[in-house]
Amino acid sequence: MEKDKGKKAGFDIRLFSEQREFFEKAAILGGYKNLTDFVIQTIQEKADEIIAKQAKSLVLQDDSEIFSEAIIDPQEPDAELLEAKEEFGKYRIKEEQRKQRLKED
Repeated sequence: MEKDKGKKAGFDIRLFSEQREFFEKAAILGGYKNLTDFVIQTIQEKADEIIAKQAKSLVLQDDSEIFSEAIIDPQEPDAELLEAKEEFGKYRIKEEQRKQRLKED
């Protein structure tokens, strides 16, 4: 496969004449050089869309599995998470004190 990289390959398609005329009209209206360029560009865009959608779906599925696992079998927080919780608590106290001072002024 690697040695064929960059080589062009043929692709044949059979269309009804009405389809060909319709596609040619779209190609002209779309500013494409010819029907081949229109078909290649359109297929490329659709393939990119399908592959991106599939990749996103797989990521969402992975995220869903991770979330479900965390709900079903929660892990004990590690030292770093406990420290972050403590720091956030201190931050919230300072913010509440700041808001209180603003109200008093």
